[in-house]
Order: sequence, then structure tokens, then C-alpha cells
Amino acid sequence: MAAADSPSAALRRRDLCSRGIRLAGKMRSDVIDLLDTYVERQGLDASASVAAVEGVPAAAAERWDEQTGTQRLLDNLAAYRAFRALLAQMLEEQREQLGEADAALGRALAAVLLQVSAFAYHLEELLRLESRGPPSEEGAGPPPPPHLGLFERKLRGLGVLRELAQWAVRSARDLRQLAKPSPGSSSAPSPAESP
Repeated sequence: MAAADSPSAALRRRDLCSRGIRLAGKMRSDVIDLLDTYVERQGLDASASVAAVEGVPAAAAERWDEQTGTQRLLDNLAAYRAFRALLAQMLEEQREQLGEADAALGRALAAVLLQVSAFAYHLEELLRLESRGPPSEEGAGPPPPPHLGLFERKLRGLGVLRELAQWAVRSARDLRQLAKPSPGSSSAPSPAESP
């Protein structure tokens, strides 16, 4: 659509991408801090190996450089919607497990959950700007939480947080790619960035 290619739309896209990159950087920093707290409070080994978590798309992408801007945004949005649900489950499990005994961990989880929700909304705004509304969330929730023992739940939480940290890195990369001027613009193209 022509409106999406107008100078004001391009300027708005760059502004939204820049803000999104800052949000992703802050989120990654907070998730890394939360990971340290989580490992310590849950009595886990920071180097523990964790299998892929069901319901969370992996941040690694094959043929990353071949994806369109819209595909990047849709992949990110699907991931952050999944993280929003998974973090809500983790917060509920943490409250059931520890009650108010570990309020600091609960507050940190709730803060990251808010950041994930805000980032998902930011991605929806970018999709609207790209003349494509965000896909509906109806029926798109994660699978119900598996019936896991306490230790398995702790490991699943560790896996969720690790993957979220990776997604924050990928999101910043995706937004940098989206902010680049299109081939026909008057701006000089920036050097190719490897994923």
C-alpha cells in the first residue's frame, strides 16, 4: 500500500523500530537479571541443560536473512504472545509454590511479564503501520501446562527465561533490519548485517 511507503510512514517505522530496539535491550537485561535470581532462588545449577520448552518457538531461524519484514514481525509477535502466557503460568506456579516467601522473585517475574506484554503491543503497532493488522489471538494460546513435578517445572521455567533472552536479541536484530531504508530510497544502504 502506498501509505506504508510515504516519508512520514518511513519515519514513523524507524521511530517505532528504534524504540523497539531499546525496549528489547532493556528486556534482555532484565531477563538476564531475573535468570540469575531464578537460578539462585530455585536452587538450580546455572549450567543445567534444559530441553526445548513446548509452546515456545526457538529464537534461532533458518534463512533469517531471507525473511520479509512482515514475517519477522509476525514471528516475533507469536513468540511474545507465547511468552506472555508462559510467564503468567510461571508466576502462578511460583505463588503456589512459595507464596509470599519469595516476593522479590514474584515481582521480578511480574515486571518481565509486563515488559513482554508491552513489547507484544509494540509489535502490533508496527504491524498496523505495515498495513497489516496483527493476527487474532483467539485459540492461539499455548498448550495447557503439562503435569510436571516441582523440579521439572523449575527446569521448564529456566528454559522459558533462557529462550526469552535469546528472543530479545533476535527482536533487536529483526527491528534493525526493518528500520533499514528500502532499496529505492535516497538514503545510502547500511552494510549487511549478519544474523
